[in-house]
Amino acid sequence: MSCHSRAWRVLMLLAAMVPAACDLAPRYAPPVAPVPASFKERDGWALAVPGDDVPKGPWWRIFHDPVLDALEDRVTIANQDLRVAVAQYDEARADARTAQAGYYPTLDFTGSASRSGLSRETANVFNKSTFNSYSLGLDLQYEVDVWGRVRNTAKAGRARAQASAGDLATVDLSLHAELATDYFTLRGYDAMQAVLDQTVGNYRHALALTQAQFDVGYAAQPDVSAATAQLDGLLTQAADNRLRRAMLEHAIAILTGQPPATFAVAARSLDSAPPPIAPGLPVALLQRRPDIAAAERRVAAANADIGVARAAYFPAFNINAMMGVQAAMPNHLLVAPAQAWSFGPEALLNVFDGGRRAALNAHARAVYDEEVARYRQTVLDACRDVEDSLVSLRRLAEESATQQQAVIAAQDATHRAGELNTGGLASYYNVILARNIELSDRLSEVDIRVRRMTASVALIKALGGGWGG
Repeated sequence: MSCHSRAWRVLMLLAAMVPAACDLAPRYAPPVAPVPASFKERDGWALAVPGDDVPKGPWWRIFHDPVLDALEDRVTIANQDLRVAVAQYDEARADARTAQAGYYPTLDFTGSASRSGLSRETANVFNKSTFNSYSLGLDLQYEVDVWGRVRNTAKAGRARAQASAGDLATVDLSLHAELATDYFTLRGYDAMQAVLDQTVGNYRHALALTQAQFDVGYAAQPDVSAATAQLDGLLTQAADNRLRRAMLEHAIAILTGQPPATFAVAARSLDSAPPPIAPGLPVALLQRRPDIAAAERRVAAANADIGVARAAYFPAFNINAMMGVQAAMPNHLLVAPAQAWSFGPEALLNVFDGGRRAALNAHARAVYDEEVARYRQTVLDACRDVEDSLVSLRRLAEESATQQQAVIAAQDATHRAGELNTGGLASYYNVILARNIELSDRLSEVDIRVRRMTASVALIKALGGGWGG
């Protein structure tokens, strides 16, 4: 049997031994998360089961708003923060492939050309000789993964790529939820503007009527001044509402990847109602929330890193092989009589490093403990997010019912105060007070509607977004 054949057989034998080699990483199991059996604020909510009330795929379509759907689609296509997250995910996948490359040997092609000279003195005569040398060769190196360093490096790379996928899903969910929140807030400003504009018209009419009454001596100058102040204050409030709407429209433009100067959302009052959303059980968050999934994958990566750090205490085994040819002329390389080859194992064991390996092991274990704590905190935050959204929706529904009654009562009070003032039975200031109360109640009613819609978005986000299907 030739030396080349024996070397190849030894290499294959060592490669076959790798799967049965040691793995110095601790046996991995996902950390135990502090998940309750049910949500505290689940009263009145059904468990999540497949049905029409479950958002599927693009979850924002559950609101049945074509304008919102179009804006959300643009976020998917054009948002730059989302593109950054996609690029970071691609980086993580490339890093994982880099780590997996350690499973295979490296093979390098080498080539060289050199010219050398030799001078010597013979009988007081200097002789000079010149030599040309050309060589070609192949150099193979392979690490025998006895202690699992390569495997655990690859495991950590895969886990981090999976964590990056979770990060990408989290960014995607957050951006779409932010747009939906901004959109419903914008519609709330539109509804408030409608209320303010209508009230401005009423106040203008009231001021003209009061001025006419003053001109004929039926009203006093303070009544005119009060009506003027009331109108001017309302005009200021209306202008500020337009300002806030414009700023929010600019924010939506950026979310959809467009310059604010070329973007506009036509005004339309908020007329949506929160859709029914079944919250399910808390344990479902562990499978549905992308941030929880990403945190768990980072724990797995940190666990594999412990195995990499522990492997540094043991000798590293490498297989090195070289084969090449050398000739004095380049056209003689392939038929050169000068051939060289080498093959053999190599072992390297560090006997002193000043505590570096111990520090790296301590660091790896500390990172693992840190990632476990982050994972558990992420689970706790997720449970809080759902509880906050559930209680918000429940309490805001109660507020909406009582606020609607308040608006009806305030409108009646304004009507009666006006009649009494016209009949001379009440001061004009009672009319102003009644109008202010009515305006405040109407604006509060719109604000509650907006908060109910944004709480619905928050609940969907807290539950992990849309269900597949």
